Amino acid sequence: MKNLKSHFTFTKQQRSGIFALLLLIFIAQCLYFFVDFPSEDDTNHSEMIAAYRAEVEALKMVKLEEIRPKIYPFNPNFITDYKGYTLGMSNEEIDRLHAYRKTNKWVNSADEFQKVTKVSDSLLAKLSPYFKFPDWVTNSKPKMYAPSSFQKNSKPKTFDQKIDLNVASASQLKRVNGIGDKLSERIVKYRERIGGFVADVQLQEVYGLSPEVIERVLNEFTVKSAKPITKINVNTATVDQLVTIKYIDYEIAHNIVEQRTLREGFESFDELTKVKDFPIKKSEIIKLYLAFD
Repeated sequence: MKNLKSHFTFTKQQRSGIFALLLLIFIAQCLYFFVDFPSEDDTNHSEMIAAYRAEVEALKMVKLEEIRPKIYPFNPNFITDYKGYTLGMSNEEIDRLHAYRKTNKWVNSADEFQKVTKVSDSLLAKLSPYFKFPDWVTNSKPKMYAPSSFQKNSKPKTFDQKIDLNVASASQLKRVNGIGDKLSERIVKYRERIGGFVADVQLQEVYGLSPEVIERVLNEFTVKSAKPITKINVNTATVDQLVTIKYIDYEIAHNIVEQRTLREGFESFDELTKVKDFPIKKSEIIKLYLAFD
């Protein structure tokens, strides 16, 4: 019994050593349970996640670049509310331009655009490279036009006396004051591209024709052989059907469907023009392709 007891009898130095050993074991256990030691697999896993995130961010930037609105050459005189918003113009700047245009005046240079709208120099520098004015503005050298047989008789012509705009040749169109080689060919090419004019108002779609020149053209020409139009019923059309109409994009189409639901249908074209962002300046063109059955 004495021998057994002697095995559990320690000196002060031995007791200190045992206590230190127990303390080290306790510290090691704490480190094992509470400290996360990175392993080689964890490091590789973190690198893969970082690479994946970088790839996702790169794809996201590519997608944002694709959907970012692109600016193409345009005539600043025809900036709509929506177009102005996408270009970065304020409502006040857009309203100034529209008020100026209502006076039947035209913006014919970048400096004049800034003077009318009061846009900042930085925004003008961003937009002005895309301004595209008609040839008769950029080439302002006065042209001399010889009197034509169309101009000798000032009395307005009747419908029967006018030439069909859908069969008129470029040489016939050039006889109108203000129509040269480029504009006459442009009218014919546009007519061929759309499959023939449906109405006289479509002359407004030919780039470079001023209202004064269009008026002179319509004094001598008119649409007589218009192709039939399959009109879309605005009260039953889907969004995808509405966007097939020129000047109606998806945003406007959604606004039309939303207002149609609230109104329980449109009764007239005038009601349709009150839809948010509706391109009123192009209403005569849009009206050709809509029905209200």
